[in-house]
Amino acid sequence: MKLAQRAATAEPFHALAFGQRAADIEAAGHHVVKLSIGEPDFGAPPAVRAAMREVMDGRPLPYTAALGLPKLRETIANYYLTKHGVTVDPARIAVTTGASGALLLATAATTDPGDEVIIADPSYPCNRELVHTFGGTIVSLATTADSRYQLDARSVAAAWTDRTVAVMVASPSNPTGTSVSSEELDAVCALARSRGAWRIIDEIYLDLADPSVDGTPARTALALDPDAIVIGSFSKYFGMTGWRLGWMVLPEPLVAPIEKLAMNYFLCASTPVQHAAVAAFSPESIAVSEGRREELRARRALVLDGLAALNLVVPVVPDGAFYVYFDVSRTGLDAWTFCERVLDEAHVALTPGRDFAQGTANSHVRLSYAASRDELTEGLRRLGHWLANLTTAA
Repeated sequence: MKLAQRAATAEPFHALAFGQRAADIEAAGHHVVKLSIGEPDFGAPPAVRAAMREVMDGRPLPYTAALGLPKLRETIANYYLTKHGVTVDPARIAVTTGASGALLLATAATTDPGDEVIIADPSYPCNRELVHTFGGTIVSLATTADSRYQLDARSVAAAWTDRTVAVMVASPSNPTGTSVSSEELDAVCALARSRGAWRIIDEIYLDLADPSVDGTPARTALALDPDAIVIGSFSKYFGMTGWRLGWMVLPEPLVAPIEKLAMNYFLCASTPVQHAAVAAFSPESIAVSEGRREELRARRALVLDGLAALNLVVPVVPDGAFYVYFDVSRTGLDAWTFCERVLDEAHVALTPGRDFAQGTANSHVRLSYAASRDELTEGLRRLGHWLANLTTAA
C-alpha cells in the first residue's frame, strides 16, 4: 500500500527520541537526569487543578464552539490588557489543542504548495514539518550569536522572493532561549506587512522572558503589529504541558477561515480543560506562575555557572524560556555523538542541535533547565565527571 510522501519524509523530533532512550535506560534500573525535554516540573497551578476536579463532577461536557469557550476567550483577552496593555477583541482569539494545534491552523490557513516561509536557523523543528505538510518551502536563514540567533530585517529582505507568504518568529526561542529585540521585531513585521505577507509570531515562552530594565513585562508582538498571528500556550508559563491547550490571536480576516479549519481538524479543544484553564489567569495562579518564573531564572544561573566551570561555551546567554544552547566543539565530538555518549555513559539526557538547526547541528546541544535544582546539580556533576574521563582518554 502507498504511504503518503509527507509521512515517509517527516523528520523525527529527536528530543523525544532521546527521551524514549532515557526511559529505556531507566527501565533497566538506572536513574537518568532528564535535561532534554522542554517540560516544567511544576505542574498546573493549584487553582487550575481544583477547577478541573470541580468540572469533572459528572456534569455533561459537550463540545464547545470551534474557537473555544467564550469565557476562556474573554479571560485571555483580559490578560493581554492587564499584563501587556494591549486590547484584543475576544472574537479574534481561537483556543486550540496546544500551541501545536495553533501552529498547524496558522500554517494551514496561510501556506499553499510552492509558497515560501522564512524562518530562523536554529528554530523549533515542527514548524518546518508543518510547512512541508502543506506543500510549502522553508527558507531557513542562518543566524549568529551577534543577532542572538534571531531573524533581522536585513536578512529577511535579502531572502525575500515573489513566493514568500509568511515570516515565522519565535521569541523567546526554542532552542536558544533568546528573544528578538522589540526594535528588530518591529522592523521584520513592518517589512513583511509592507509586502503583503503574514507574520506568525510564536510567543509560547513570552511570559517566561526576563522583564525589561524598567521592570515591565516583555512586550507581546501585538503591541507592535496588531494584525500579526500570535501563538500562546498554557504549557510553559502555567506548567500545563500534558493538558494540551493553547490559543492564537488572529487578524480579523483570518477568524472565519480558521474557524472552518478548526471545525474540520479538531471540532474543538478539550471541554473540561478549557473550563479549568480559566483559573490559570486568577490572581492566585499568576502569583504562583510568577514565582516559578523567578525559580527558573535561578536555575538558569546555576546551569550557566556550571557549564562555564566545565569550559562549555554558551555563545548567547538566554533571556527567557528554559533552554541553554551550548557549544561542544572543544570536546572533539559532534553534537549527536556527544548526546549519545553522555546519555549512555553518564545517564544525562540532552538534545543535539540536529533537531533545530543546520548551521549549528553538529556543534551545539540544547539543555533544558526545566528540571529541579537537585537534578540540574546532579546532571552537571555527572557531565563534569564524564568530560574529565573523556579528556583523560583523549
